[in-house]
Amino acid sequence: MSLETWKELEEEILACRKCERLVAWREQVAATKRKAFREQLYWGKPVLGFGDYQAEMLIVGLAPGAHGANRTGRMFTGDSSGDFLYRALYKAGFSNQPNASHRDDGLQLRNVYISAVCRCVPPLNKPTPSEVRNCIPYLHREIALLHNLRVVVALGRIAFEQVVTYFGLSPKPAFQHGGCYRGGLPAITILASYHPSRQNTQTGRLTEQMFDQIWAQAKSFLVRSIH
Repeated sequence: MSLETWKELEEEILACRKCERLVAWREQVAATKRKAFREQLYWGKPVLGFGDYQAEMLIVGLAPGAHGANRTGRMFTGDSSGDFLYRALYKAGFSNQPNASHRDDGLQLRNVYISAVCRCVPPLNKPTPSEVRNCIPYLHREIALLHNLRVVVALGRIAFEQVVTYFGLSPKPAFQHGGCYRGGLPAITILASYHPSRQNTQTGRLTEQMFDQIWAQAKSFLVRSIH
């Protein structure tokens, strides 16, 4: 597929207003802002996936953060979840820097594309089933455009369930951190991880060591797929 195909998909995502509740919420958050960011112009629109269009690894999150991606306009950028994720990706060699603060901060992903189940921030970080159904075709189309895909890392239960459904795993495995499965034709390796949300990282449910092991495992599968 050409880059123009990516461009067409991205333009369609940016124009999306399918979910009235999410459109209203993303715009309300962008208008009211958080005190610490009151001088900044919030993105307040659907957030695109980003990274390497030739990537062998896809990372799937849940949705933009209210004052992270909904503010900065880039997935996992400008909040604690992103801090945790990009530090781990940098250590594993998948990015050129360990932090992500805004869209023009120089971050480059290496052999990785990052996306999400939902493109608009949901209240309480909880999209409804109908909102997921409205948005998930965009992820499916991205997967179809990632012609070199070998590994998918699903961050959190909802992302994992959507990924295993797409790749047709049967019976569907239960979500567990560190779970590893194969599905699809040609076969894709699917890794499950707890989401690097503040709720998980600050309680110790997800430690840096646990997260580092996910990316080491992903890297090992990518190396194996070459040989």
